[in-house]
Amino acid sequence: MTRAPRRPTHELALILICLLLGSLAATQAQPAPPAPPPRVHFVATGGTISNRDGGRLTAEELAKSMPGVDRYARLTFEQFANVASSELTLPQWLGLSRRINDLYANEKDVAGVVVSSGTDTLEETAFFLHLTVRDPRPVVVVGSMRNPSTLGYEGAANLLEGVRVAADPASRNKGALVVLNDEINSARNVTKTDALRLQTFRAREYGQLGVVDRDRVVFFSQITQRTNERVEFDVTKIEALPRVDIIMVYQGASGDLIKAAVDGGAKGIVMATAGAGATSGTQGEGLRYAYEKGVFVVTTTRAGSGRIAPRRTDAPPPNFRMTEAIQRRRQFAISGEDHIPVKARVLLMLALTKTTDRAEIQRIFSEY
Repeated sequence: MTRAPRRPTHELALILICLLLGSLAATQAQPAPPAPPPRVHFVATGGTISNRDGGRLTAEELAKSMPGVDRYARLTFEQFANVASSELTLPQWLGLSRRINDLYANEKDVAGVVVSSGTDTLEETAFFLHLTVRDPRPVVVVGSMRNPSTLGYEGAANLLEGVRVAADPASRNKGALVVLNDEINSARNVTKTDALRLQTFRAREYGQLGVVDRDRVVFFSQITQRTNERVEFDVTKIEALPRVDIIMVYQGASGDLIKAAVDGGAKGIVMATAGAGATSGTQGEGLRYAYEKGVFVVTTTRAGSGRIAPRRTDAPPPNFRMTEAIQRRRQFAISGEDHIPVKARVLLMLALTKTTDRAEIQRIFSEY
């Protein structure tokens, strides 16, 4: 019997190396398992989006209403409240902001938070969160103009788009965002412009920040005012928000309402003035009363847009007679910049939790 000739040792070594390299190449060719989608936490507060005939939808039911949400996020949820937005209280505002700040501080795997709200006062709640959530990760506020029992209900679509925006890394450091009707707006600039139409939320002349399209979330711009880690309001140190009232200016308006607000305990008053700061000639006595009582008065415009520039605070001319009334006005009058009245109220409430110095309050209005 003839034996096959033995291969040289170096050939065997070469064959072994080739087999090992082939095995390694086959292993490397295997695609890596896909990364899990980011985690988004949904906080439900109620509103039209949940207001189904026969009872409100819960956070769990709303979470289950979004088709294909697992493609974009690992969704967790909680029920914070389930009321109309106009029924949310100021203590609940503080509690909601504390909850989101605590969540971000203690759960680092959360990419973003979505909050559902009724649309009637959504812009106020969103702006409060904009001013008080001190983390670069986004807070996205969503709502619905139609309720779940109405034909054409858009709540599930808005909620899904809110989740997509909250999960997107490009949404960081833009403050609180409002997402409805495929559009992304800044909570600072957006306002409800129509009582019924789906396209009600508009950012006035500033324009929207971006859109939520079929393929991706797209941002076109961002705001430049202080947001996220740059905000100075710490809700953990705020026990209660001071009372601030809004007074409308109109022809023949009485100053009695201003006096009533002061006597009722208001620490600040926002005047929704005509044009660029005009008040009714019949409101002067009420304004003087507010200044005498040490109540801050913020001037905004009822026009819907336009900036009220800060007054000059330099020394008056040598021959100018500085009456006590003028002195008091210079001490307590604040220019509301471009904030609409309801948002100026939110900002003034927060400012008064930090300071009663007029110059500091004016700085806050200019920086936010």
